Amino acid sequence: MQRIMALGRHGRLLAWAAGFAVALSLIQDARAQTWPVKPVRMIVPFPPGAAPDVVARLVADRLSHAWGQSVYVENKPGAGGIPGMSTLARSAADGYTVGFVPAAAAVLTPLLYKQPQYDVDRDIVPVAAVGTSPMMVVVPGTSAIRSVADLAREGKARPGTLNFAAAQAGSVPHLTGEMLARAGGFQLFTVPYAGSPAAVNAVLAGEAALTIDGIPALVQHVKAGKMRALAVTSPQRLPGLESVPTVAETLPGFESLGWFALFAPTGTPGPVVERINADINRLLDDKELVSRLADLGVYPMHGSAADLQAFVRGQQAVWKNTVQELAIQPQ
Repeated sequence: MQRIMALGRHGRLLAWAAGFAVALSLIQDARAQTWPVKPVRMIVPFPPGAAPDVVARLVADRLSHAWGQSVYVENKPGAGGIPGMSTLARSAADGYTVGFVPAAAAVLTPLLYKQPQYDVDRDIVPVAAVGTSPMMVVVPGTSAIRSVADLAREGKARPGTLNFAAAQAGSVPHLTGEMLARAGGFQLFTVPYAGSPAAVNAVLAGEAALTIDGIPALVQHVKAGKMRALAVTSPQRLPGLESVPTVAETLPGFESLGWFALFAPTGTPGPVVERINADINRLLDDKELVSRLADLGVYPMHGSAADLQAFVRGQQAVWKNTVQELAIQPQ
């Protein structure tokens, strides 16, 4: 009899737990349907005017219209994006804080800094991809180098004498250059600069043999004939730049992409994550926004939160392997 009574109590507890779970799910669904009821903060771990900030503000403006609530950008720049990313990781998981995260902050900083102060897998969750941002390999317009094959031949003939203007040490463009040299079997002499403008100016002035950067920083100089585009780092040729080959056409399998995505603090309600993801995917079908993004060298990337998570894990593996191959030590 006591055992039967115990089983009865156990059954009631299970029923209560199941009922509580259902009730909690209904509450979360109801909140997601009414969310947002107040402004949403979008943390950008880079300074105003930087590429992530410009793209983030385009997205934030359109989300504000879609949600009927202000989506305001809060810039928190700093080494490797650490201040912004750690703030995102510590924020309330209530759906009212999201992070506009570039590839470097998500997959490179955790590898290049001994104390990044956040864990991408533990502290934040993927919400929605926004787009990829391929890079371009360029040389001065007067250079005798006209292709990636030429670059490799020159690098092999004069190892370590080709000055590579790297837009900031440890950046995606910098590591892409190192990857390119490794894939092509040649050597570069890497000169780190304090940002993209300085690296671009070094090539324009003839102080460097090449640089690699995001398309917006370079395309105007290419069109003016001041630089020659050797290749883009995307898997396929890009719309509007069909005459520029991919690196992979010379070095099969080569790919290097910057990208942007929305993340949220771990624990953010699933229905809210799904709502944001669906709204971002709808925005990425808007022709005007797609055109504006293309002007910034960003190409839409649709998909679910699960798709983004799989993509990020793949990127983590790629960059971890790259950092190990290049024997880069965390700072």
